[in-house]
Amino acid sequence: MSTATLTIQQQDSAHCLHPFTNFKELNAKGARVIERGEGVFVFDSEGNKLLDAMAGLWCVNLGYGRQELVGAAAKQMQQLPYYNLFFQTTHSPAVELSTLLAELTPEGLNHAFFTGSGSECNDTVVRMVRHYWASKGQPNKLEIISRNNAYHGSTMAGASLGGMGFMHAQGGLPLPNISHIDQPYWFEEGQGQDPQQFGLERAQQLEQKILELGEDKVAAFIAEPIQGAGGVIIPPDSYWPEIQRICDKYDILLIVDEVICGFGRTGEWFACQTYNIKPDLLCLAKGITSGYLPMGAVMVSDKVAQGLTEADTEFAHGFTYSGHPAACAVAIENIRIMQQENIISHVRDDIAPYLAQRWQELASHPLVGEARSKGMVAAIELVADKNTLQRFSKEQGAGGVCRDICINNGLIMRACGDTMIISPPLVITKQQVDQLITLAKQSLDDTLQALS
Repeated sequence: MSTATLTIQQQDSAHCLHPFTNFKELNAKGARVIERGEGVFVFDSEGNKLLDAMAGLWCVNLGYGRQELVGAAAKQMQQLPYYNLFFQTTHSPAVELSTLLAELTPEGLNHAFFTGSGSECNDTVVRMVRHYWASKGQPNKLEIISRNNAYHGSTMAGASLGGMGFMHAQGGLPLPNISHIDQPYWFEEGQGQDPQQFGLERAQQLEQKILELGEDKVAAFIAEPIQGAGGVIIPPDSYWPEIQRICDKYDILLIVDEVICGFGRTGEWFACQTYNIKPDLLCLAKGITSGYLPMGAVMVSDKVAQGLTEADTEFAHGFTYSGHPAACAVAIENIRIMQQENIISHVRDDIAPYLAQRWQELASHPLVGEARSKGMVAAIELVADKNTLQRFSKEQGAGGVCRDICINNGLIMRACGDTMIISPPLVITKQQVDQLITLAKQSLDDTLQALS
């Protein structure tokens, strides 16, 4: 290891606290130092080239090194590097982006509330839906229903909406008036059952929970179209139509969290179009700028926006960086590039079908119990016994072993427990998909040997 890398690692250990990290473990090992990115690859300080099959953290949709995005940020910073949307002021980048998002998102979502991240989006929707119902004369509608193993960020409200037990174990979570139903995870929880019947039964838990809590108490249901950090959990086709029916029947606001799925990842601009979902609020981030600057937006339906504006009371919520002009400029340019280069149709008609075809080849590996994909997200389930689908013991840590082997082989693939997942840049080529599959097969072979 070079002296330069060692110095950075020592300074990192001394001063930088990382997200979702066992600090003692990391400090003993030393962090990998990423120095630059180019296309779908990143390069570390030791000269290793890594195919980034996670697009950073589900976000670098247009790949690394897009000078148009860099230029858009620089140009805006020279003119107006910062101003806020408080105190009855606005600026052109925020207005232009909100207008553009109203055109892109499904019909009826014509209002944007800007944030700095997906977590902030999900904090915002908690405040917004409760304020909405209070303004409609129903202040007791406070309950928000989510799902077990969902991820909606790591702020207090976001982590409460999420259904991850290990997060709830820290910090006294979840917050009050947030409850959870089971997830539509057929491989893990529905084996032996018809997938469509399983999806229908999981969706019907929403109705049961509404009746349990009281229809007059429930404000909203929140869900990701595809659970990302939960392990790329793709619901059966029966799931979302039933969820939509239940929300409509009980007049429950439907919050769709597309922080991961938005901006082309499922082969449409938004996954709610893929699944024909009609959200009242739509949470966006990550791909909105291809990760080049932090930004999020909550798209608000005309119905909810009207309820807020007619109330004639202050919505006491917002952020210093809501609608940051440089972030808005990058988002506008990011969308322009996606339109100019026909990224959506490229994903839907070309690269996603090719990825799905190649990804299915992994299903025959002795370690793999299932290979699944939707658009440009995919997962494989690691199992100890392919016939019975028995998992490895937690002590074996198969997912962690596979992840580390992948990185050593030049592939960044994420482990969610013993589920290996990818979310590559949307601009990945077929040749690079071939390279990804070759590296994945090699890493699975190496993992099998390591666990034997």
